Amino acid sequence: MNPAQSDPDQEIPLTPAVFHILLALADGEKHGYAIMKEVESVTDGAVRMGPGTLYGSIKRMLKAGMIRESDERPDPELDDARRRYYELTGYGRRVLEAEAQRLAQAVRVARRKNALGGATTTGG
Repeated sequence: MNPAQSDPDQEIPLTPAVFHILLALADGEKHGYAIMKEVESVTDGAVRMGPGTLYGSIKRMLKAGMIRESDERPDPELDDARRRYYELTGYGRRVLEAEAQRLAQAVRVARRKNALGGATTTGG
C-alpha cells in the first residue's frame, strides 16, 4: 500500500475533476465515457470534462490508489471490448468522504455568512 493511502486528508483538496470522477464511481464501476456523461448530467452541464482531463486524472488516481481498473467486463456483444471500466477502492471512498466533508463545512460557513445568495437560512 502507498504510504499516502493511510491518510486520505493528504489528498485533499481535490481538483474538481478528481472529485467528480470519484463521485461518479461512488455508486458503481463505469467506463470513461460514462463518467464524462454522468458528470455533465449531474452538474446540469456546468462541469464538462474532455478526454485529456478525464484520462489524465484517471492515470493519477490509479497511481494514488483511489481507483482501480475493474476485472469485470460486460458481455462483449453488449459493449466495446476496448473499454476500460474503473471502480473506487476503499481508499478512494475515504478520500471522497473526506473531500465531501470539507466541502460541506465550507457550505455551512457560506450559509452562516449569507454568501450563497437568495433566502437566508438559520441553523447548521
